[in-house]
Amino acid sequence: MKLGSVRLFVRDLAAALPFYQQQLRLTLKAGGPAAGFCLFDAGALDLLLEAVPPDAPEDEQQLVGRFTGLSFSVEDIQAQHAALLAAGVAFIEAPERQAWGGWLATFKDPAGNALQLVQYPV
Repeated sequence: MKLGSVRLFVRDLAAALPFYQQQLRLTLKAGGPAAGFCLFDAGALDLLLEAVPPDAPEDEQQLVGRFTGLSFSVEDIQAQHAALLAAGVAFIEAPERQAWGGWLATFKDPAGNALQLVQYPV
């Protein structure tokens, strides 16, 4: 058994799609706004975006617009941060060295989900 994908919840797949395709440069593997999900190739794992409709119960609504715990691993966080800023990605925390020796930078998607770039120590 192996972990194959992670799920992230958004309210508007049509707004999320260009962010993940164009700004983060992930390849859409399946789905689309009409299907209610978007499956992206995100390297070792797939990233699955699922739509939470406006009339969904409150516990489902709370899945959108929060810290996700998801990190995109990069080799040069300073360069990736600069490239994503130039592409219009909104960072809420610039790259910062962590006590464990690596670096983290936090950004938000159009739904307000917080994601991170991580550069592990070598």
